[in-house]
Amino acid sequence: MLVLVTYDVNTETPAGRKRLRKVAKACVDRGQRVQNSVFECLLDAAQYVTFKNHLTSLIDSETDSLRFYQLGNHYKTKVEHVGRTPQWSQDDILLV
Repeated sequence: MLVLVTYDVNTETPAGRKRLRKVAKACVDRGQRVQNSVFECLLDAAQYVTFKNHLTSLIDSETDSLRFYQLGNHYKTKVEHVGRTPQWSQDDILLV
């Protein structure tokens, strides 16, 4: 399923900047950045639960926020894009 993950991490303190780096790295590892704090992640149900728990453990719930939008398996009919497209499609095979 495609999950859209957005975050807002308070970076007024060194600890906040460190949390931001950790959250961003975790998202880069699991999905594709489509905007500064927005990632598209293709995950199965178990991966989603694990990923959500991991991100939740990284933030300070008093000052930061996470949003998860589950777009499901038929996301291609639910996503409209205008403007510059990402470097690759979520379904493409990426060899590094």
